[in-house]
Amino acid sequence: MTRQDIQPSVRTPAPARDVNGSATTTGRPRRFPHRFEALRRHRRLVFALAVVALLAQMAVAMVTTAVEQSPTIDEPVYVGTATVYLKEHSLRYNAEHPPLGKLIIATGVAVARPHLEPGFPGDQSRLGRHLLFESGNDPKRLMLWARLPMIVLTLLFGLVVCAFAYDLTGRVGALAALALYAFSPDVITHGSLATLDLPAAGFVLTSVWLTWRARRRPGVYLPLAGAALGAALATKMNTLPAVPVVLLLAVLSVLAARRTPGRDRRRTARTLALGAASAAGMALIAVAVVWASYLVVDPRLHWTPPADMPEVHGLRAVAANLLPLPREYRDGMLMQFGKEEVVRAGFLYGRMYYGSLWYYLPAALLVKTPLGMLVLWAVGAAAMSIRRLRPAAMYVLLPAAVLLASAMTGTRDYGTRYAIFVPLFLSVAAAAVVAVRRRWAYAMTASLVAFAAVSSLSTYPYYLPYANEAFGGSAKTHLWLHDSNVDWGQDLGRLADRLRQRYPHDKVWLIYKGSGEPSSYGIHASDPRTVPPQEVHGLLVVSDSAVATAAAPLAELIDSSSAIDEVGHSITIYRRP
Repeated sequence: MTRQDIQPSVRTPAPARDVNGSATTTGRPRRFPHRFEALRRHRRLVFALAVVALLAQMAVAMVTTAVEQSPTIDEPVYVGTATVYLKEHSLRYNAEHPPLGKLIIATGVAVARPHLEPGFPGDQSRLGRHLLFESGNDPKRLMLWARLPMIVLTLLFGLVVCAFAYDLTGRVGALAALALYAFSPDVITHGSLATLDLPAAGFVLTSVWLTWRARRRPGVYLPLAGAALGAALATKMNTLPAVPVVLLLAVLSVLAARRTPGRDRRRTARTLALGAASAAGMALIAVAVVWASYLVVDPRLHWTPPADMPEVHGLRAVAANLLPLPREYRDGMLMQFGKEEVVRAGFLYGRMYYGSLWYYLPAALLVKTPLGMLVLWAVGAAAMSIRRLRPAAMYVLLPAAVLLASAMTGTRDYGTRYAIFVPLFLSVAAAAVVAVRRRWAYAMTASLVAFAAVSSLSTYPYYLPYANEAFGGSAKTHLWLHDSNVDWGQDLGRLADRLRQRYPHDKVWLIYKGSGEPSSYGIHASDPRTVPPQEVHGLLVVSDSAVATAAAPLAELIDSSSAIDEVGHSITIYRRP
């Protein structure tokens, strides 16, 4: 026996692995300082606690916002419609939007148990005001319960963002993506309201994520992706452009799952056919979900088109009528097309205009997004070109691009809520920065996430009128944008408190843009436009959207008054001698 035979065996050390579980290039184990050893051993627990902490701060922000804000312009319509769903099982209100989002709102309304006389004869706007302010219900309590289901759903979509980014980049990227989502002022704003924009975008993101997961197990994830896609379609019709994109991604997922070495044309053809069949199955499931959402409200689908149904002709009418969806859905599409024909006043970067601007949404996003978030979105989108993330780029960037391009063709320049899917998808894209695997990438990501978080927290609790530092902050948003970017009627309650505390004896003249009822909040004011200008003395209170688009005689009243106060960055108080 030689000396080598009796030498003790030497165990080769395992290669070190980075935070994403990949082997390092040095081949030597990393030496962690003693103080970080415990974190390394318990990284799963630390990750879970970080996720909980981010979602907890988001929940606090959204609940605070939901409690303090008065009803925005659209919310009474949705809450009133949800109440009719519960009490009368009728689809006669708000037909221009499918029922699923309002059914989710109805889960909270059911707990509040509001009173509403059966067979209310007014239109949907009148319905919401009657329910909140004329039927003996507590509007603050009812609105809170209506908003809570959307808050819960928004938090669940945060888990989707986290899981999607985790699949692509690991724990560090997942936390970065979730942080951007949780601190996004737009997401917090619309996640705390009983509206439809955020849930529709969240369901699209969920469908895309499940389609990405189908690259490993298509039989499990593609049916779920079809259900999520159907939920998006059953919430808002502006998600329709995502359908061909998601179905194309489903085909790609099947091809990836069935990929084999070599170039067998017959096998490739069979895989393509299987992918097409899988996409068709997804489409059928999505259609079934839409039908189910209508049948849950009214199993007999009693529907009579309204008398003011717009006449729509051409390819849009043909396309709507060819869809294998309920007539109520197709008529709702025609209503939406009719609304697109209306010419409205817009306001962008201090300029009022009539009609629409194709670049409105990108320009508004530049104002409404924290600067650190904008940088991470751009760098993350570019980083998705690295080799191992190229397949994911189609899933993350293509749906966002298609939906944004579709939204840019619309004529309603109301706010970034029409592009709320952008912060969802680009939060996932931003996680790609850490995949670069350079020390500067981690440091830059941490710094920019912190910058975005500080910018978001600085506007608490006024998330709706947020603007980043480059545009002067939330107090200056009204100089750049209007409508749901700044002033959506959310500060009527705060205005009542301000008038009661600081101006209890002043005569009040009010121009309020919103769905609230001022007298229900104790505000007793007159409209200055109903009397000659020389009779207007005291406090002139004007919603900032009305200021932005003011024409004579309101513009003359404002010019001859002095601004003395503001409420919630959305209402300005003037004193007129």
